Amino acid sequence: MANTFGKLFCITTWGESHGDGIGVVVDGCPPRLELNEADIQPDLDRRRPGQSKIVSPRKESDKVQILSGTFEGKTLGTPISMWVRNEDARPEAYTEMATKFRPSHADYTYQVKFGIRSWPGGGRTSARETIGRVAAGAIAKKILRERYQVEVLAYVKQVQRIGAEIDPDKVKAREIESNIVRCPDQKTAERMIRLIEKTRRAGDTVGGVVEGVARGVPAGWGEPVFDRLEADLAKAMLSLPASKGFDIGSGFGGILLTGTQHNDPFRASDGKVRTTTNRSGGIQGGISNGETIYFQVAFKPVATVMQEQDTVDVEFKNTTLKARGRHDPCVLPRAVPMVEAMTALVLVDHALRHKAQCG
Repeated sequence: MANTFGKLFCITTWGESHGDGIGVVVDGCPPRLELNEADIQPDLDRRRPGQSKIVSPRKESDKVQILSGTFEGKTLGTPISMWVRNEDARPEAYTEMATKFRPSHADYTYQVKFGIRSWPGGGRTSARETIGRVAAGAIAKKILRERYQVEVLAYVKQVQRIGAEIDPDKVKAREIESNIVRCPDQKTAERMIRLIEKTRRAGDTVGGVVEGVARGVPAGWGEPVFDRLEADLAKAMLSLPASKGFDIGSGFGGILLTGTQHNDPFRASDGKVRTTTNRSGGIQGGISNGETIYFQVAFKPVATVMQEQDTVDVEFKNTTLKARGRHDPCVLPRAVPMVEAMTALVLVDHALRHKAQCG
């Protein structure tokens, strides 16, 4: 079903924004991996609301509990179930949305498809669903780091028209986490924060770009044709709430170059093959080539704005709606751990698939 992602390393998320809690079941995790809640919590802390002045003020501790799949601090190879309790749900802020569709939200489309929807907070359409992805992604990151020496990072590269130049081969996690917008360029980060604050005061929202990076991925991960590594990354990123575009390597910028300018020349040294440039973004023919994988994900401005807008109600009559509740003026800072999680889930799944087929 559509709530499950992955082939060998499989996750199924569950729960609604204002229900009792949000969770995930991870199936296919290798046994004997040391794992406890302390391995999961740091990424959930980076995702949670209320962590700074430029994100949703909803107060949630998002403390994770592992319910199954481990024994004496190690994974059993059986399904790992995790959940986070919703502590600060306020469904009363959404009563008007029970009968009116929020513009550019999934209210209307869910109602048309299912004939019923969880209107408090948007139910499954809320970014709160990503708690399960981030928890599962923390396990995937641990496997990649400890068994394959692969590092997964993401950071805010652009907010509206304010962009930063970041070297994906050199950026460090501590630089990303040094400010509340998670842009490793400090001066640019200050400008981004001022823009987000200004936009919030106006009751509006802004979007931008998160860049994802995977370093140390060996050559050979990925599949031909339909399960190309970049295709799975694209699906993973475009499954995130508010995502609207995916661009890997040179991406759309590559159309401005000729073939000779765009190609990544190969060179061999000490029995290893490398490329002198990396416009391919670390993937060729759907398979990793050993270079750094890097890509960009575009996120739209958050659909919930504190201004009156035209809409229709459940009886398809024209009306207006001014949103209430607690919302992000910009999704990007909290999207960073989400992008990392989905990257890690794709890579660990392909690592296991490669081992299963090629040894």
